[in-house]
Amino acid sequence: MGDVWVFGRDSGFVAGQELVGFDVESTDGVIGHVERLEDEPGKQHLVVDTGVWKFGRSVLIPAGAVTVVDGGERKVKVAASREEIKAAPRFTTDSETTDHGYLAEVGAYYVSLRN
Repeated sequence: MGDVWVFGRDSGFVAGQELVGFDVESTDGVIGHVERLEDEPGKQHLVVDTGVWKFGRSVLIPAGAVTVVDGGERKVKVAASREEIKAAPRFTTDSETTDHGYLAEVGAYYVSLRN
């Protein structure tokens, strides 16, 4: 998968592509939709609104966990199950997207899922 904070070359993501509103699908079902995309090199990630699935919370998913971006279907697929995404470090405020400690914790969690 390469760097956890960068979209993989084979993901189908195109720099500058707008993903807000795309459905987000885990390995075992839809988990929500893209609320925001951070496209800054080295910090690329999605903030996903999980709606009622996760009690109205949002989750932060590093770009490296994205396996497919399908512009035609308006869908993003992630290499993690619903339970794995639920178990990820909790995202509570936008300020966490600039907190190096929080980002390191999330990155390490998603890297651990690869093994």
